[in-house]
Amino acid sequence: MAIEKVKAYFEKYNLADRIQEFEVSSATVELAAAALHCEPQRIAKTLSFMVSGQAILVVTAGDAKIDNAKYKTQFGTRAKMLTAGEVVDLIGHAIGGVCPFAVKEGVVVYLDESLKRFETVFPACGSSNSAIELTIEKLERYSNYSAWVDVCKCWNGK
Repeated sequence: MAIEKVKAYFEKYNLADRIQEFEVSSATVELAAAALHCEPQRIAKTLSFMVSGQAILVVTAGDAKIDNAKYKTQFGTRAKMLTAGEVVDLIGHAIGGVCPFAVKEGVVVYLDESLKRFETVFPACGSSNSAIELTIEKLERYSNYSAWVDVCKCWNGK
């Protein structure tokens, strides 16, 4: 299971015990916010795309939506999300539990500017009923992100 890979990943940093597992699903922003009793925008949703034959992840705030024009400017192509099967094969996690931790070799992680307005956010941990609370600094560190990008709209009045 992917959550076991994520737990093993965080074990190296003595953070595995901070992973929260719920009796209910946290597979969507709304469900995760309900399970965590927090604002939906603080859910760090991880979206998976294909860019020039390579799988990438973009971690955004829960209230943000991909802006196709910004995405094309950033990545030189239109936004093409991976299918459910491609997500498992190329990323290593299933939809509902996709996160930027313990992903397959070669997956490039980007963090969207929409996250910077929060002190802490809640990304999933490889299953559809898990999350971990991280500061933005720790999200940067543990996601092994490549760069900050600005590819979203509909957040914080934008």
